[in-house]
Amino acid sequence: MASKGTWTVVFADKAIQKGTETQYTINDDTFWNQEKFSNIWAIQYGTANSSDEVEYRDGTPHTSYTDSNLGNFNDFIDKWDAAHLAQLQADWDNDNVENETPEEKITRLGARPTSYSSY
Repeated sequence: MASKGTWTVVFADKAIQKGTETQYTINDDTFWNQEKFSNIWAIQYGTANSSDEVEYRDGTPHTSYTDSNLGNFNDFIDKWDAAHLAQLQADWDNDNVENETPEEKITRLGARPTSYSSY
């Protein structure tokens, strides 16, 4: 891929990254093993050069995500958002101070995250 996208998807790693934020490995074989993904190596979604968004395994010329007919990119965003929310919740759960009450923890950290959306 010649350019960096707003979103990066690496199929061999089952990984999705939002910009420069955390890359998450998404362990969902049902998702990754869809036939429409069988010839895809990587996606750089939201690049300055949209004709360079989808890279194929077999040497097919790079294409835009729209021209690839892979469906709605929001499916990848939703997977990343779910993984990110789980990480935010784990971070909150593990950020403890000895002898701190639940109320004090909420005062210090705010409420435990219950949702996250990249939209």
